[in-house]
Amino acid sequence: MLETYTIKDVAEKFNLTISTIRYYDKKGLLPFVEKNTSGYREFTNSDLNMIHTICCLKNTGMPINEIKQYIDYCMAGSKTIPQRKALLQAHKEAVLAQQAQLMESLEEIDIKLNRYNSSAAKQIIDTQIAYVKAEKAQLKMGLQ
Repeated sequence: MLETYTIKDVAEKFNLTISTIRYYDKKGLLPFVEKNTSGYREFTNSDLNMIHTICCLKNTGMPINEIKQYIDYCMAGSKTIPQRKALLQAHKEAVLAQQAQLMESLEEIDIKLNRYNSSAAKQIIDTQIAYVKAEKAQLKMGLQ
């Protein structure tokens, strides 16, 4: 017998709210999910695989409309492989750019943490504050 999952099962598995799954369905991201004779969504293992992909795309910042486009391509079959590749490649490039920006920001955070963990932290911060105050004082006096 085919194993199926309820919307509650899926919500728990993917750490989503039931309302989020309903929202995804309303936005056309779950056209592959069937409803049983009682009108409840029945999710299969294949559905879970697609939901995993949807979560991955959403977690990496892909907008809902682009995720829907990807799902539409998937539902259209193998003839859309070039479009899927193009969409995912563009998204990958955006994710890599975001990752580079995050790494740069993380480096700045590390610099600050290293400064605060230094045995000379108080002296460094006091020196910085004195510099900033002197700089602002010069600005007020028009000594730029």
